Amino acid sequence: MTNVLFVCSVNRLRSPTAEHVFSTWPGIETDSAGVSNDADVLLSTEQVEWADITFVMEKAHRNKLNRKFRASLNGKRVICLEIPDDYEFMDPVLVRMLESRAGRFLSRPAPTRPSRVEG
Repeated sequence: MTNVLFVCSVNRLRSPTAEHVFSTWPGIETDSAGVSNDADVLLSTEQVEWADITFVMEKAHRNKLNRKFRASLNGKRVICLEIPDDYEFMDPVLVRMLESRAGRFLSRPAPTRPSRVEG
C-alpha cells in the first residue's frame, strides 16, 4: 500500500479533489490537507510522516512544507504538480490534470481484459 498525501492552501478544492480521484486507485491510500492557517484540514506532522509520497499543488506549498515540517520530510518524496488555484472541486479539467501529472508517479494497474474462453 502506498500512502499519498495531497497538499494545497486551504484544502477545499484542489487537494480534496486529488484525494477523491486517487482514492479509487488500487494499492493507494489517500489523504489531503492545507498549509494555510485557515485550512479546512490543517497539515499535521502525523500526515507528513504517514505519507510515502506528497504532492503539492504549487511551489509556495513546497516551501511552507519544508519550513514547517523539515524534520519529518527526511527521505520523503515531495512533488510539485504546478496546478494553480483556478478550479472548482472535481472540475473535469482539474481531474485530468491531476491524473496526468500525479498519475505518472503512481502505479495504476492496466485494465484487465476478459479471458478468452475457447470451446
